[in-house]
Amino acid sequence: MDRSELDLDLDEINRAFAGEDPRKLLTHVMEKIGPARIALASSLSIEDQVLTQMLLKIDARARIFFIDTGRNFQQTYDLMEETMGRYKFHYEVYAPENSELEPFLAEYGPNAFYDKVELRQKCCELRKVRSLQRVLSTVDGWICGLRREQSPTRQEIGLLEWDSHHAIYKVNPLAAWNEEQVWAYIRRENIPYSSLYNKGFRSIGCRPCTRAVAPGADVRSGRWWWEDPAKKECGLHPPAKGEGKS
Repeated sequence: MDRSELDLDLDEINRAFAGEDPRKLLTHVMEKIGPARIALASSLSIEDQVLTQMLLKIDARARIFFIDTGRNFQQTYDLMEETMGRYKFHYEVYAPENSELEPFLAEYGPNAFYDKVELRQKCCELRKVRSLQRVLSTVDGWICGLRREQSPTRQEIGLLEWDSHHAIYKVNPLAAWNEEQVWAYIRRENIPYSSLYNKGFRSIGCRPCTRAVAPGADVRSGRWWWEDPAKKECGLHPPAKGEGKS
């Protein structure tokens, strides 16, 4: 399908699905865009595990991809195996290009991300962002597990947005959910989740840049904890630029 033929009305869809079960929005966008041209980005977070279960129940052909940075927790890989066995599917896996990553490691070392924000962002770019660009070049929309309460940078996200950086639609079915709703769904549906959550982790990324947090701490306070919490993102979800679709 040509992207120009989609022409999804963002305002209308955000109004229509506000307060609705996220599965209704997922069903709608899957029907409009088609299972081959939309994909779920999964980091194996609790949100992504919920969306994986929802999406595969809607359409067993759904595309779900994982960006393997090379520095993930072993528990993340274990959960991948468990999830594939549970739902009978396979992730699309994208990894960094050696020709890009190797010169960076040779010049700055394996732990440069602790030294400067710019180097941390460059590491994220090489390990995550460029892999994301490759997979998003194959779709007209992507589904994410972003929630408004996760961080200051995410408080204004919509259920459906125009991703001006990649010129595709971005779907955030759980945008309005709080963490308690996510856990309630996981318990009710017996969805597998990372054992790290039982050890004080509330947001899980690469092992060197993620740590457990104290009870009651901010959801993403364990990610890049040495940086300004109002600005820290890995580059996968930059703020919108310029005028987007309406």
